[in-house]
Parts: sequence; C-alpha cells; structure tokens
Amino acid sequence: MTERIFNFSAGPAVLPLPVLEQAQRELLALPGVGASVLEISHRGKPFQSILESAKLRLKSLLDVPDNYHILFLQGGARLQFSMVPMNLMPGSAAPPEYVLTGSWGKNALKEAEKAGPLRIVWDGKDTRYDRLPAPDAWKPTPQAAYVHITSNETIQGVQFPDDPDTGEVPLVCDASSDFLHRPLNISRYGLLYACAQKNAGPAGVTIVILREDLLDRSGDSLPGYLNYRIHAENNSLWNTPPSFGVYMVDLVARWLQEEIGGLEKMYAQNRDQANTLYRVLDNTNGFYRGHAQPESRSLMNVTFRLPSEELEQRFLADAERQGLSALKGHRSVGGIRASIYNAMPWEGVNALRDFMQDFATQNA
Repeated sequence: MTERIFNFSAGPAVLPLPVLEQAQRELLALPGVGASVLEISHRGKPFQSILESAKLRLKSLLDVPDNYHILFLQGGARLQFSMVPMNLMPGSAAPPEYVLTGSWGKNALKEAEKAGPLRIVWDGKDTRYDRLPAPDAWKPTPQAAYVHITSNETIQGVQFPDDPDTGEVPLVCDASSDFLHRPLNISRYGLLYACAQKNAGPAGVTIVILREDLLDRSGDSLPGYLNYRIHAENNSLWNTPPSFGVYMVDLVARWLQEEIGGLEKMYAQNRDQANTLYRVLDNTNGFYRGHAQPESRSLMNVTFRLPSEELEQRFLADAERQGLSALKGHRSVGGIRASIYNAMPWEGVNALRDFMQDFATQNA
C-alpha cells in the first residue's frame, strides 16, 4: 500500500482508514449484490438498504427526534445558503436574522440577501472574527423567520461549544465543518445542514436535518429540487441521489458507532487532540500566535501565525517534507491551519505537536 501522509486539509479532508479500506474491498462488487455501489439503481433494494441504514445510524448517533427528516442532497453548503431562505423566509412576520462569526457565515448571508430582506444580529468583523458573541449579545426577534449560525468557522478557527437556545425562533445551523464531532441537542434546531467532506464522507453529498413543521413553508412555486418538502416526501429520491456519497456516510456512521463508541467518545478525543496543539501555541512565548480567542477556539481547525511570512513558508515546506501536509491557512487570512477532524489519528496530532515544538526551538 502507498504510504499515507498526515492530511491536515480543511476539506475534502481525511477519512477514517477502516472506512477507506472497506470501500476499497467493496468497490467492484457489494457483498451479495455482484455490482459496484457506483453501478446499482437508486430504486433497487440494495441501495434502499444503504440509504435507510445511513439514516438510522445518523438518527441513532445524534438522537434525532421522530419529528425530523434526514435528507441527502447535493450542491454542498452553498446551495443550502439559498435553499434555506427560499423555503423558510416566505410568509414570516419578520425577516431572518444572521449571526456572523466568520467567512462562511458571510457567504451564507450574501446568498440569503438575494431572497429578501434580512437582519444581522451580530457581526464579529471589528475583531477580525476571532471570537464568538457573548450569549446575551444576540437575541432573535420573536417573529423572525429563523436565525442562522455557522457552528464552526474553518477559516478563522472559532466554534460554538454548545447548542444555542433561540426559543420559538427556528435555529438554522451550517454545521458543515464540525458535523458529528460531538453530541447535539437536535431539538434546539429547526434545520441543520452539513456538506459531508469534513467529517461525514466525501464531497458530493449534503445532509439536511429538518423539523417536520417547517416543511409547510416550502411553497409549490419553488423549483422542484429547491423544495425541501418534495425531497422529504420522496425520501431523498426525487432525483438520482449522490449514491456513493450516501454509502460512504453510512460507513463513516458505522465507524463512529462500532469503532469509536459514539459521539461522546469522539468528542473527548477531539478535545484532547485540539488541546495538545493549543498547548504548543500557549507555551512558546508568543512564537505561535493563535487567531481565535481561547474561549472561542475550534476543536476542528487550529489557526495560527508565526513571527513572519518567511518563517511561515519555511514551516510549511519543512512540515511537508515530514509528511505533514495541507497546513497552509486560507488565502484570505494566511498563516497556518491544522484541520484535525474526526478521522485524524493521534499519530498525526503528535507528529505535528513535535514538529511545532522543534521548529519553535530552532527559529525563535
């Protein structure tokens, strides 16, 4: 087998090795089927079984209540930026409200503005999106169509540590970059969506978890694919679904259940791995400067700068030579970004920790 690097990419991101190995074994022919998952009909019993298994595993992992639908769609989070307001905005007494904690929240806002008026209830731009709002800094209007948050900002490295309580106002969450990293109180959310290529599977499938009563807002005038109600009524089979992506989500969910032991254990590992790297940031006398304020730090994306861009380029080149790949920060902010999603093994985190310590000693 080709030797694998430690892949710190922000997405598409590292996948669990047992999942990749199982997909490799089954790629030519699914057990008992005699054909690849890439070849079978989405209307046939073999794929129906995969689809139901993926739904049931996600429902179990997240303890999804019975009055929620789990949909498998396409178009990534960017399509959801438009589908959410198109479906949930019409007929509401007050416009939707957005909490902006980084670049992806701003992207969601930009698309939502095309659907109608809205309101920004908090914007972290004055502090370069290095923190979350205090709990009392944003209160949704009681009649608002919904309030939208981004649970984890991959570029700035800030993350909500818990599930906000927005009362009767539906909470909509872009959970693309931390989906399945910890247990959630799904009943706090009206709608939660996540493209899979960070924690849940490959690029190409998007998971939407939607409370049933909100389907009443999806009007008949919407184009078919953009209507949540149509997807729910057709069990995500209104069009040909991203079948291989659904298959991979099922394998990842099984890995979380059977090999990790559930989301509580996954969360504990994620906290320990992130703290391993943040301790390096905090104990090198300012050589590494974390972007996020300590109380807002992400467990998924550790973002930081070095004393100079020259040192950052040397850091990236030296790390690449040691098999520590894809550590370059997003082009909009620069610096370093270590994405340590669920599938990042401890060996990768420890190798990066040791490299960071050695690099700081040699270059401080």
